[in-house]
Amino acid sequence: MTEVRASHILVKTEQEAKDLYDEITSGKIDFADAAMEKSMCPSGRAGGDLGFFGKGMMVKPFEDACFSMEVGEISQPVETQFGWHLIQLTGKED
Repeated sequence: MTEVRASHILVKTEQEAKDLYDEITSGKIDFADAAMEKSMCPSGRAGGDLGFFGKGMMVKPFEDACFSMEVGEISQPVETQFGWHLIQLTGKED
């Protein structure tokens, strides 16, 4: 079974997620630093790292994004019932 490792940043609004995406992809701020500063999720203290997980362990929109990404890629904002996420795929194992 394939497992992925991801880090994420959870914020309240789509605009906040878009602004962070622009700052991260332009090199103004590191993903892990942004997670520590801005994420509403407790994982933010660890730079947003969620560790490895398989299918069925995360909410569907989040999972779908993670399993469609390449390692190193940062997602556009993804909405779930928890808020808006930026996701960085950091690993993939079969």
